[in-house]
Amino acid sequence: MSPLVKAFFDKDTWTVSYVVYEKPGSACAIIDSVLDYDPKSGRTTTRSADELISFVRAQDLRVTWILETHAHADHLTAAPYLQKQLGGQIGIGEHIRTVQQVFKNVFNLEPEFAVDGSQFDTLFTDNQRFSIGNLEGEVIFLPGHTPACTAYKIGDAVFVGDTIAMPDVGTARCDFPGGDARQLYRSIKKLLSLPPETRLFMCHDYPPAGRDVCYETTVADERAQNIHVHDGIDEDAYVAMRTQRDAGLAMPVLILPAVQVNIRAGNLPPAESNGTVYLKIPVNAL
Repeated sequence: MSPLVKAFFDKDTWTVSYVVYEKPGSACAIIDSVLDYDPKSGRTTTRSADELISFVRAQDLRVTWILETHAHADHLTAAPYLQKQLGGQIGIGEHIRTVQQVFKNVFNLEPEFAVDGSQFDTLFTDNQRFSIGNLEGEVIFLPGHTPACTAYKIGDAVFVGDTIAMPDVGTARCDFPGGDARQLYRSIKKLLSLPPETRLFMCHDYPPAGRDVCYETTVADERAQNIHVHDGIDEDAYVAMRTQRDAGLAMPVLILPAVQVNIRAGNLPPAESNGTVYLKIPVNAL
């Protein structure tokens, strides 16, 4: 089955969110939503999420799933806001627990913060199947960028998160806590063992000069053209390239606010005694 896919590009974070559905009036899933956050003022808005809501309602869709491919470091998820407006279960891969444990320590979060994934409605296991109305989804565990990265295969479409990018961009970085370039190479090879015509949908695009934003490619195109992992690139060569490249990359602008919100399934930390919510900025920790 080939699902319908509606993409929404957020220009501030270069993120692509998706609504996946069978037809108007059917069930749907929302993947990798964005809560707008201004790092200068600390204010959040729902402009990006409201675009998704408008589309879902215009197509008379029923949200069954709000899916996260991983705990993003470049944007905050709007999952709780979308759930309040549209319903559905918030799902992520079960290894989010590992990420929670790491970053609970990084941010020295409150003792009550659970590292068991209970903030999410569903924790998926590798190869687990789930339904979106008449559509069938399958979970593909793809660690490397983070320990908890997960792709969702829905019919002939796979939503790959940050694991791999458009062929002229390459692959994800692996220098965040818990990242592993060798593990990522093996995850990508697993992904690219799917049938060559399989559609791959990116979570981000950072286009080279002169190219418009793109978010869809195929297994065949990645195997033939990906600048980091096209056919013929072996594991040791990839790890050497990725390690050298990551050493020169700056941290994402929103990594500190984003991760501490996203490991809570998009919920903000509890308000303090004055009624204000605060995000922590650890100094010299990353």
